[in-house]
Amino acid sequence: MKVTVVGAGAVGATCADNIARKELCEELVLLDIKEGFAEGKAMDMMQTATLLGFDTKISGSTNDYSKTAGSDVVVITSGIPRKPGMTREELIGINAGIVKGVTENILKYSPNAVIVVISNPMDTMTYLALKSSGVDKHKIIGMGGTLDSSRFKFYLSQALQCSPNDVHGLVIGGHGDTTMIPLTRFATLNSFPISNLLDEETLKKVAADTMVGGATLTGLLGTSAWYAPGAAGAAVVESIIRDEKKVMTCCVALDGEYGQKDICLGVPVVLGKNGWEKIIDFNLNDEEKAAFSKSADAVRNMNAVLDTMTV
Repeated sequence: MKVTVVGAGAVGATCADNIARKELCEELVLLDIKEGFAEGKAMDMMQTATLLGFDTKISGSTNDYSKTAGSDVVVITSGIPRKPGMTREELIGINAGIVKGVTENILKYSPNAVIVVISNPMDTMTYLALKSSGVDKHKIIGMGGTLDSSRFKFYLSQALQCSPNDVHGLVIGGHGDTTMIPLTRFATLNSFPISNLLDEETLKKVAADTMVGGATLTGLLGTSAWYAPGAAGAAVVESIIRDEKKVMTCCVALDGEYGQKDICLGVPVVLGKNGWEKIIDFNLNDEEKAAFSKSADAVRNMNAVLDTMTV
C-alpha cells in the first residue's frame, strides 16, 4: 500500500507521522511546494523509525508529483491555515486554486486513489475536488466531521469526568463554527444515553464548545490546530487502508440523503477500501432536520463563491 500526504505543514506532517507509526502502508510520500521542506520532514520522521519500531518507508518531494504515482490514498492538506479572526469562508479565494491544482496533479499519477480532503474551508474544498475531478463520488472524502466528532467526545468526557474512549457521539453538518450539529440526543456513555446523565443546560454548553472548538484553539495557538486534525486524517486513512468499515462522520456527496442534493456535507458513513461505502441515516427529528437544512444553506453560500472565481 502507498499513501501520499500533500502539504508538509503541521497538519500534514502530523497526519503522516500517525500513518507511519501505525504502519498503515509500506510507502509514504510527503509532498510540499516549499523547496526541501517535505524532504526534511520525511528524513526527520525516518530517523524515529528505530525509536518507534515502524518499517514504513517515508520519502519527501518538492512538487514532483511523479513520486506519488500509484498511491492508494492521498490526503490533501495544502493551503494556508486559518488565522485568528479569519473565517473559513475567507480562505476560499486562496485555497480553491491550490486544491484544484493538487487534485488534478494527483490524478495524473494515481487515477484510482481515494482522496481525503483536509484543506479548509473543508466542505467547499471537498465539493471542488469532486466537481473538478469527475471521479467516482465514493473516492472523494472530506475529513472534517471526524475531527468535530472527536472534539465533541472530548467535551462530553470533560462534562462527565470520564474517559473519552468510553464516550460515543457524532457531529454532522458543515465543518464550520455555525454549521456543525453535535447530535447530543444520540450521544452515549458505553451505550447509556448521555441525556440521562447531563442536564439540558450542560448539553447545550458542550454543543456550543464543540462548535467553536477550532476557533478556540486558533485563538490560543495563533494558528489552526494540528494534532487532532492530523490524527483525524490518519484515522480516516486507517479505516480505508485496512477496510475496517468504521462509521465516521465525513463530508461526502449527497444525492437525496438527508434531504440534500448537489452538495458535500458531513454525515455518518461506512469507510472501507473503496472509500465511503454507504451513508447511515440517523432518522433525525424535526429540530435536527431544520438545523441540517440550515447548515446546507450556509455551505451552499460558500460553494457559490466558486462560481465567481476562475480556478
